[in-house]
Amino acid sequence: MAAGDNRGHGGNVGYDDQIDAYYSWDSNVPNHRKIEVGDPIALWDKERLLGVSVIEEIATAPGQKVLNRCPACGTTRINERKRVEPRFRCMKCREEFATARVEVVEVVTYQARYDAAWTPLEGLLNDEDLRSLALKAGDINAMRPLNWSAFREVLLDRHAGRAVARVGARMPDLIWPAEPLDVVGTPGGFRRTIVRVRRGQQRFREDLLARQGKVCAFTGSAPARVLEAGHLYSYAQLGTHAPHGGLMLRRDIHRLFDDGLLAVDPYRLRVDVSPDLAAYPQYARLHDGRLTTRLEDGQVDWLAKHWDEHRATSPTVV
Repeated sequence: MAAGDNRGHGGNVGYDDQIDAYYSWDSNVPNHRKIEVGDPIALWDKERLLGVSVIEEIATAPGQKVLNRCPACGTTRINERKRVEPRFRCMKCREEFATARVEVVEVVTYQARYDAAWTPLEGLLNDEDLRSLALKAGDINAMRPLNWSAFREVLLDRHAGRAVARVGARMPDLIWPAEPLDVVGTPGGFRRTIVRVRRGQQRFREDLLARQGKVCAFTGSAPARVLEAGHLYSYAQLGTHAPHGGLMLRRDIHRLFDDGLLAVDPYRLRVDVSPDLAAYPQYARLHDGRLTTRLEDGQVDWLAKHWDEHRATSPTVV
């Protein structure tokens, strides 16, 4: 997915993107229906890689789109120039003009969220690297198929194993819900949300909330909306929600715990903060502190396995 100032707009006014959280497009964009929940994605600014993630949710809604067209041939493939007059130049017929022909069309808008697994890899690969990994040589679309197997091998060669692991761990957990999709009414029309979720994940979260309350195990009280049910083991490998296998974690703490940057010494039951987080006071002050949640024996056992995985060795991956 192309993002940032270099993203092509096809004659429209642009898109609302937040590179590390969500990406927007509409039904006029090539490949607009080929993006699915559970897809691994790579974002770039057409000059360098920005990061990788996995799509968790795609929301759609009806909308309108303002198109600027060439007055001679009608294409939206026009280039707006900032320092040259006339202001516009058509990339198809080469016509130059001061004012574009404006058209308003009905579209379906899409917004994909992927912030849970977002891993920044800014500049790890350049534009030539990424273009060579496209499935279709010469593809110029904003969203284009990527040879993920080859891309993965390149990331591993560049010591980005943690990014590969995070993406891989998210993909097996995503499945279509058995119940029908919800359609939620809004003042401007409707919004249909398509989500793939871990089977039983909502019940798992509800059970943890009931037992542990609105408390992040590492940082203390927090609004329920920012708390996630964090597994103390790899759900992707185990495939089930183990009894006493989770803690309520604030979203940022959840990600850092999954990466092993935060861990719990199972012998002293004290928080261990990785040296990589020492520069951030909000995390550094957690070091050697106690959890705010009382632990069951089963949770301590799972934390010991997490400790052995992330503290027994010192990985050098990004």
